[in-house]
Formats: sequence, structure tokens, C-alpha cells
Amino acid sequence: METSGHTASCKRSFEKIISLLLFVHAYGPCIFSDIWQTNMSENVEIKLAPLFSLTHLGRFSKVKVVSILMVLTLMFLIMASYNLVGDKKRSLFTITPDQTRHGVNLSSRAAAEVSSKKNSIDMKQMVKIISSKLEYTPRKVPDEKDVIEMESHLFSVVPRQFLPGIKSPCWYEEISSERSTDLHRRNRFSLPSSDLQHKDGKQFRLRCLPYFYIIGQPKCGTTDLYYRLRRHPEVRYSTVKEPHWWTRKRFGYVHVKDGFTGIVPVKDYLGLFNLAAQHIQEEMRRNSSGDHHITQFVTVEASASTMWDNQAWSYVHRHRKETEPGFLTQDFIHTLQPGAKLIVILRDPVERLYSDYLYFRTDKKSAGDFHQKATKSVQLFQSCLSERSLRSCVYNRSLLDSMPVRLHVGLYVVFLVDWLTVFHRDQILVLRLEDYSADLRATLQKAFDFLGLSPLSVKLEEEVMKKQVSNSRRIKDRDLGPMLPATKDLLREFHQPFNRKLASLLDNNAFLWSYP
Repeated sequence: METSGHTASCKRSFEKIISLLLFVHAYGPCIFSDIWQTNMSENVEIKLAPLFSLTHLGRFSKVKVVSILMVLTLMFLIMASYNLVGDKKRSLFTITPDQTRHGVNLSSRAAAEVSSKKNSIDMKQMVKIISSKLEYTPRKVPDEKDVIEMESHLFSVVPRQFLPGIKSPCWYEEISSERSTDLHRRNRFSLPSSDLQHKDGKQFRLRCLPYFYIIGQPKCGTTDLYYRLRRHPEVRYSTVKEPHWWTRKRFGYVHVKDGFTGIVPVKDYLGLFNLAAQHIQEEMRRNSSGDHHITQFVTVEASASTMWDNQAWSYVHRHRKETEPGFLTQDFIHTLQPGAKLIVILRDPVERLYSDYLYFRTDKKSAGDFHQKATKSVQLFQSCLSERSLRSCVYNRSLLDSMPVRLHVGLYVVFLVDWLTVFHRDQILVLRLEDYSADLRATLQKAFDFLGLSPLSVKLEEEVMKKQVSNSRRIKDRDLGPMLPATKDLLREFHQPFNRKLASLLDNNAFLWSYP
């Protein structure tokens, strides 16, 4: 059956070629003449006529001879293709199923191959440069008085000492009689919640900052971690998961490229924790018997930009002409809250970048497009490194704006080293998304222990475990399939020296992500 089917297919192909041959014999001169005279006009209209007999093939002009030779050549190639593939029942020109697997089509692969050849990168040399530039002296931490002077309003609103007997950083703010009628007017975040306390003819309300921050990184599971942690009965959360206040909105920007949107004052930011403050206030009343029992509630916010994004500060203070940022977000948080706890969750930076691309790009997504953008970003970073220090490139606003994908966000060790210049190592819990996914219960318990939270009841623990995953990859993005192997190889080689440094810093080889 296989052989007879193949023979029939070849016979049909031969009949079509004979028909095409006779067609060219009859109309070839006219077509070629029209094409030459009209520069291949798209308005040529051809109407097929009945086939001529073979006896008509004797009267050829030179143009006909050329036409027929072209057809014979085409016939030879097609017949050869059928003979070569034999029982596979397809021409050599047929696209095979494995060539379109996982949503990766030939055009994507071809584009990646062309891009790789056209934009070749000497990765061995680049890795050597990165490795040498990773051996730098940690940044000089600014003096505390300079930090306070830089953000004097912030430190005029928040006191340097917090209430004893409360785990979260809270204090009482005095409220004037004029303000007491509408405490939440024009507040962008606040919900009416915290009630007023009266003492010595004055009015006060409880204000709180986060006890702990989930500071990064984007597309590493911060959202899911936040929503599971807040199920703990001792956790009191902000009314907005990611206010991005420390990195963006206190300067008046959501994204610098979108322009100034208006400064969000610190009092508006504190409004995020009004509900939390109210719960803490109620707990304080219950514990007012004089035994000084510590109020266990802890507050949290989870802006995934906190760890790495310094663009708004750099833009606002661009007149300083610094090659490396003089002040970072952690300088202000630490000066305000030296005892703050920080949670970081990371993942393989190669997979993080692809997930970031799929999430934030809205149209024309493909594995081939990602390859081109990733390659371009690596080239731009390489160009920067030829002229600047590593930290200068990682924080360089112009470079980051020009990169088509956020390559720098995955350079975890650079950011972590900067945070460790002001916070102690035991104040920062670093998790991996891979461990979180493989053993959710154990990873969450590690976070609960780090925060000093009580064990969950068996019932509540099961509810937390069964909670649906938050912010997982969209179905339409999953249908695009994985990145191209060439892209993965390029990005793995690029990230390898950063991962080695990170694994050494944390004394944990799991942060190598098993690259060969």
C-alpha cells in the first residue's frame, strides 16, 4: 500500500508538470514579454486554456526554450525529492512536525540563526570581563546625616523611635482638631479605619510602617508568596500589594518614561497600613492589663521593585552627574528602620527574563523575537562594560531604557551586595522559586520562622497549601512554548559568572542553577 500510494503521488505530480509544460509553451512568451515590459506588474491576468497536444511542441522560440528548461529543472527537483524521501510520503520541501513543535516555527528559528550570525558576541571574552569586574570594592555607604538631609520631609513625619511592646514599627501621630474631621482627604491609598486616641486633651492615631518587606524580584513568585504569607493570622498587610512607593511614587513617577504623575507623600504611603494599625490598636487594648504582653501582629508590603529599581531617584537627581548612584532605596529604609526584615525570592535568571518578556510585552511575542531582544540587550550591556564599572552599568538609566528586555533585573548578586552594605545578613531571607514550587510547605515554614510567627493550625495550613497559584503564566503565553535553545545557551553563559558570585556569597550552590 505504501509503495503504490507513493507511485500514484509521483504520477499525479508528473501529470501536473506536463500540464505546466504545455501551459508555458502556449503562454510563456506572452507572460515573459509582459513581465519584462511592465516591470513585473501585478495586474497581469492569466486565463487557462485547454491543454495543447504534444505535436505543438515543435515550434519553439528562444523564450519558449528558456521557459521549458526552467520547468524541466523544477520537474527534476520535485521528482528527486519524492524518490529520496520514499516511504515518508512527503517532499523534501515539506515542513516536518518537529520543526513546528512547541509553537516554535521555522521563521523563529531562522530569525534566531540570522541574528546570531549577524550579531555575534564573543561570549568567552565577555564572561572574562564580567568575572574581572565582579571583583569590586563594595560601595561607600552615605553618612546618616546626608541620608536624612536628602529626604528631610520623610524623617520629619516618621520618628526615629517606635512604640515598645509592639513587633511592628508603630508610633502615635498627633492630630489637630481641624484634621480630625477628615483624616483621609486626598489620600491616594488610605481607607478610613484607624480610630483616634485621646490623652491630655489631645488626639492621636496609631501609624505603622512594614515590619517586613518582600523586595524582589519580579517574575520570581513574589505575588504568590505575599498572598500565602498574609493568610497567617499574625500578618497584617497593606491595602495595595505593590505600591512601589520607595522606588517610584515618592518621586512622582510610576515609570520615568511616562512622565511626572505627582508626588505621593509619605502620609499617603502610611495610609496603606491604616487597617493594620487598627488591628494592632485593638490587640493593644486587649493586652492593656499591665503584663506588657508583646503585640504579635506584623505588617508587610511587597513591591517587587524595591530591591533593584533606582531609576526614579537617578532621574530626579540627574544633575549630580554620578557614574554610580550615591544613594539607594535601602539607605532610606535602613536609616528609618534599622531593624527591618527583608525577604527576597529569586529564580533561574534565564527563565526569569523569558517570563518577564511574556508578561510585560503585549503583542508580536515569539521565541524568535525574544532571542533578538535578548541578544540586543547582551550587546548593549557588553558595550557599557567596555567603558564603565559593573555597578554603573547595572544602575545606568540610559542603558536600561535602551534595553529591549530587562536583563539587569536578573543580576541578583549586584543588588544583594548593595543591600548587605546596610543590613545584616540575618535580616535578609533569600529563597528560590524552584524550592518554593517543589516544597511549598517547607519554604513557607522557613519564612514563618524567619519572621518569628506562631505555627499554623492544621486546618489553616491545609488551606494555605491548597490556595490557587497567584499570577501564573497566561495560557496564551504558555502556548508560545519555551525560548529557543540558542537563546538559553546565550543567556546561561552571560549569567554564569553572576550566579557563581551569588552562590559564593550565600554559601549555597543551589544558586548556580545547575548550569553546565
